[in-house]
Amino acid sequence: MSGSGKRRRASGGARKAGPTRRGRILAWSAGVTSVVVLGIAGVGAWVYQDLDNSINSADVDDKIGGGRPENLSPGSKNILVVGSDSRDGANAEYGKDLTTMQSDTLMVLHVPANREWAAVVSFPRDSWVEIPACDRGDGGTSDPHHAKINEAFAIGGTSGEVAGAAACSIRTVEANTGLRIDHFMSVDFQGFKGMVDALGGIEVCPEQAIRSKKARLDMEPGCQNVGGEKALGYVRVRYGVGDNSDIGRIGRQQEFMDALAEKAQAKLTSPKALYGFLKSATGSLTTDPELAGIKPLYGLASELKGIPSDRLAFLTVPNYPRQADVPSDEANVVWQYPLAADLFAALARDKEVDKKELDAAAKKPLYASSVRVQVLNGTGTSGLAATVADELREAGLAVAGTGNAPQTTDTTTVTYPAGLEKQAKAVATRLPGVRTAQDPAAAPGVVTLVVGKGLDVDGIR
Repeated sequence: MSGSGKRRRASGGARKAGPTRRGRILAWSAGVTSVVVLGIAGVGAWVYQDLDNSINSADVDDKIGGGRPENLSPGSKNILVVGSDSRDGANAEYGKDLTTMQSDTLMVLHVPANREWAAVVSFPRDSWVEIPACDRGDGGTSDPHHAKINEAFAIGGTSGEVAGAAACSIRTVEANTGLRIDHFMSVDFQGFKGMVDALGGIEVCPEQAIRSKKARLDMEPGCQNVGGEKALGYVRVRYGVGDNSDIGRIGRQQEFMDALAEKAQAKLTSPKALYGFLKSATGSLTTDPELAGIKPLYGLASELKGIPSDRLAFLTVPNYPRQADVPSDEANVVWQYPLAADLFAALARDKEVDKKELDAAAKKPLYASSVRVQVLNGTGTSGLAATVADELREAGLAVAGTGNAPQTTDTTTVTYPAGLEKQAKAVATRLPGVRTAQDPAAAPGVVTLVVGKGLDVDGIR
C-alpha cells in the first residue's frame, strides 16, 4: 500500500498497483553488494572471508542427466531460485510430520544477454506438471509421474542433500518449460528469519485477522511489525487469509520482499546490523559452484542493479484451477496453454515480455477440457495413437477419437478448421517442435493431431 511520502507496507489483502521493484528477488544481493561498505569501514578483510565461506556450494551437473534443452540465447542466464523448506537442523520444528526437503517458493530469474531488462517468473507450488525420472540420492531413481511441481525438490532431496533436490527441480522446470537453467540458488527458513530480525522486523498490514495453526500465526488486522517466527508464518501462510490460494501467497511474499529490501537499504548503515543481515543471508544460501562466492554474487547483483525498475518484470506462470478440467481436483492449478508456452518461448529466445499484456491475456483462459482433439497415427507403429491420446487426456484435453492417418509421415502436424486456431495452438505448444496449419476441409469443432515418426512422446507437456 502506498501513499504520498509514505513507505509502502506489506499487505495481507489484494495486491495494490504500484511500481515493481527489483528488491523482491534481490534483497540478498543488495546485502552482498554492501560488503563494500564494510571494507571501507576497515573490517572488510575478515568479514569478506567469513561471509564468502558461509555460502554453501552444491554441484548438480552429474545429477541432472541428459536430454536438456538447448540454450537458444547465448549470453543470457536463467537462474532457478528455490525457497527451501528443509526439515533438518534448526528447521526441524516446522512440520515434524514431514520427513523430506520441501520447496515453498520456486522462481526463475531470466537475465538477458544485453542486460537491459530482466524477468522473474514465479511457479505456483500447486502447479500440476509431469515430474521426470530423477536421481533420488539414495541409490534409486523415481518414475516419471504427474504431481505438484514442488514435489520435485522433495524427490531429489530424499537423502537430505540440496544438490539432489535442486537437480530434480531443474529437470522438472526444464522439461515443462523448455528453458535451459544455468544456475540455481536455494535459501532456507532460518536465513529468512535472520535477515528480518537483523532489520528489526518488517511492517505488514493485513486487512483481516489471520488465524493459522499450520503456519503458527495469530494476527489481528492492521499495521504491525513482525519478525522471526511471525514473519516466517506471514509469508508462508496460505489457509485462513484472502482466497486461501497459493497465488495469493505469492503476491504476499512479493510485497513482503519489497518492504524488506526497502528497509534494508534504509537501515543497514551500521557494521553490526549489516553483518547480521549478511551472515544470515549467506549462511542460508546454497548455489551451484559458479555462483558460490561473494565475488560472483556481487557481479550478478551489479548487473541487475543497472536494470531500470520499469524493465524488470515480475510474472506468474498463467494458470487456472485444475478443477475446470478435472472436477474432482480441488487442490491444484494447471498452466494455461498456449499462453504459458508463449511466455517460455519468449524467454528462451531472449525476448522481453510485457507484463500487462500477459496479465490481460491470462484473464481469459482456454480450458484444456474445452479443446477436442482427434489423434491419428502416421508412423505405422501399432498403438502409438492411443499412447499419445493418453498423454493428452492426462493434460486435461478432450480426446474425440483415435485412428490411423491415410499415410505414414516423419513430421507431426496439428491441423484445424476455421475458428479453432487458438485451440490448435494449445495442442501444438504441448508437443516439442510441432506447428499448426489450417485445413479448410477439416471437420468443425475438432483439432486433428497426426503423429509423425519424429515426435518425442516423452516430451509431451
